[in-house]
Amino acid sequence: MTIRDVGSVWAMGAAPEGGSAWLQLVPFALVLAIFYFIILLPMKRKQQKVQEFLDSLKVGDRVITTGGIYGQITRLGEQSVQLQIADKVRIEVSRAAVGGIQGQAPVVEPVSQ
Repeated sequence: MTIRDVGSVWAMGAAPEGGSAWLQLVPFALVLAIFYFIILLPMKRKQQKVQEFLDSLKVGDRVITTGGIYGQITRLGEQSVQLQIADKVRIEVSRAAVGGIQGQAPVVEPVSQ
């Protein structure tokens, strides 16, 4: 095998001439579009729904946390919520730990082990 033969074998594996670089980007763009519409957009909508729920919490709401604790909101803070879980028993939990209103479908998925 001579150097000329090696060169011709190498050239056979090269991309065909006349193929547009933009045309090669179309499959990549399609994958990105599918990824966006199937994964990112629903995730963004879910986060928006959770944020609206957390912003709408008010004192007196009966809620359940993602850890499974039932209680009634007695105080709202910027980052935390105080829950009364029994007579004279109050705990403070992260606002993000509130999973939903008692008796309704959970807004935030519960913690699983």
